[in-house]
Amino acid sequence: MTLPKHIHVIGICGVAMSALAIAFHKRGVKVTGSDKGFFPPVSTELEKHSIPFYAGWHPEKMSDPAEGGLPDLVIVGTASGTHNPEALLAKEKGILALSYPEAIGRYFARKESIVCCGTWGKTSSAAMLSFIMTEAGFDPSYMFGGVSLSHEASAKLTDSGLSIFEGDEYKSSPTDPRAKFFHYKPTRVLLSAVSWDHADLYPTEAAYFEAFKKLMAILPEDGSVIACADNEGAMKIVSAYGGKKISYGRARPTPTLDYEYKDVSQSRDGLKLTIVHGGKAFKIKSPMLGLYQAENICGCFAMASELGAAPDRIADALTRFKGLKRRLEKRLDERDTGRNVAVIDDIAHSPEKAASVLHALKSIYPGRVIAVFEPNTGGRRREAIAKYDGAFASADEVVIPKLTKLKMAENEADRPIEGQELAGIIKKTHANASYIEDDQELVEHLVENAKSGDVIAFLGSHGFRGMIEESIKSIKS
Repeated sequence: MTLPKHIHVIGICGVAMSALAIAFHKRGVKVTGSDKGFFPPVSTELEKHSIPFYAGWHPEKMSDPAEGGLPDLVIVGTASGTHNPEALLAKEKGILALSYPEAIGRYFARKESIVCCGTWGKTSSAAMLSFIMTEAGFDPSYMFGGVSLSHEASAKLTDSGLSIFEGDEYKSSPTDPRAKFFHYKPTRVLLSAVSWDHADLYPTEAAYFEAFKKLMAILPEDGSVIACADNEGAMKIVSAYGGKKISYGRARPTPTLDYEYKDVSQSRDGLKLTIVHGGKAFKIKSPMLGLYQAENICGCFAMASELGAAPDRIADALTRFKGLKRRLEKRLDERDTGRNVAVIDDIAHSPEKAASVLHALKSIYPGRVIAVFEPNTGGRRREAIAKYDGAFASADEVVIPKLTKLKMAENEADRPIEGQELAGIIKKTHANASYIEDDQELVEHLVENAKSGDVIAFLGSHGFRGMIEESIKSIKS
């Protein structure tokens, strides 16, 4: 396939958009970009690859006379808006403009296109599977929306006949309400779970499920679906699929699944489990934390096997796949400091996700679990208050920092929950909850109170304004 000579990326500072830009750049395409603002690590990665970018929307800067003038492709990010002046210039000049998923479908999708989708598990699975297949020598093109601890970038464009994508069910762009995964020309699907989500786009459960049913309908007759048998929603979706269906999940008393996992154990060194397939048992070790990853590992093992990767190559790759940043990411290993205190970073920005992460940490670490929590926008709405009841049961202490200021209309009646109030809400079912407004004071509190065997967990979608780095530095000093 002939690639464009010059691509301009509007909204280049997103994790996925920057990865897309870098992937094209590595194939010799001139790439430029713009966005509202730039922050590490995205800005650092773009600079490292010598990709020029600028802040704001400036149509006059899109043209490069030395390189033939205007770009021949513009990729428009969802957050850039429908009236972006650079996108309007592309339309005026007749320049091909594609959304992020359209660009993936046009330039990355191969004859064998694997789409990892589901309400949860899709990012981890896409990253894990792409790493396995790369290590097994298949050299796939790939794209996923997180930052991997084991990949050089979140996207790669190769000449092989295999591609692996994270299949997001959210809308493709402000003007295209279709799920992103419809653009990826899937031949096989790895389906982890289906449970109603994104109520702003899918107002009913039926509408949400319909998107996945339509995905099944566009699979070729010789395609296949590998689905988690432990998820009722996934089983409902694949029941109507007429092609090859492969199941995976927890081992049953009587083996009934194509791929089963059992004997799962977890320690500070990671996971151990056994996968059974075709009457054979395969011992798996992984450095990742979180018992839920056993399910993702089994699904990726199944898909990799069906694609022709040898079991020993799969198992070997899994010993080296470290997972994604901010998914139970160990920022400080307790063995790297004389104080024997670990620091974990996780994107768990809702009370439900925080509960899951804290439960996992409580089962791993012998000391106290200290949680620093900042919810996302949804977790700061009044209707979310009931969800906090008992959510922090696995934490020995909960600290709420100064919460990120949200943009609100002056006349909006439903004001978001702020830090002091949130600490009070959590305190109703968890006695040891407090609010510390000053960042430095919060760091000092953590460092002074953490004892040998304890783990400090930063949970939330924001970056904690350097508090993680300051805590690590102080603990190590």
